Amino acid sequence: MQVLLHADANTDGRQAMSDYLQSVVTEALGHHGDRITRVEAHLSDSNGSAKTHADDEIHCTLEARLIGLASVVVAERARTAHQAIHGAVRKLESAVEGAIEKHDPRHKARLTDADRESDGV
Repeated sequence: MQVLLHADANTDGRQAMSDYLQSVVTEALGHHGDRITRVEAHLSDSNGSAKTHADDEIHCTLEARLIGLASVVVAERARTAHQAIHGAVRKLESAVEGAIEKHDPRHKARLTDADRESDGV
């Protein structure tokens, strides 16, 4: 699974931030690594190049490219890049698991069994 960081000119896009992103994404999604080809992160500062304000927010958008399925995209806003990344990764983990489970034949079989039970069959 490849992890890429894209940062605007007003956010930290150095190697240390890229390494941090790689470790957080790998920890959260590593067990799905064979189903994910790439995760792309986009970090941006909501105020752009304006001076630092008390209400500054960093936006983190994550896109996971899944093999054989549509991409999954989530976004998070937070006061710092690390907080935004953590929040977005939590959302991405849940969304990826939901997408994979939705297309899992075993999941469909469980739904069919539950439908039969609710119909009294």
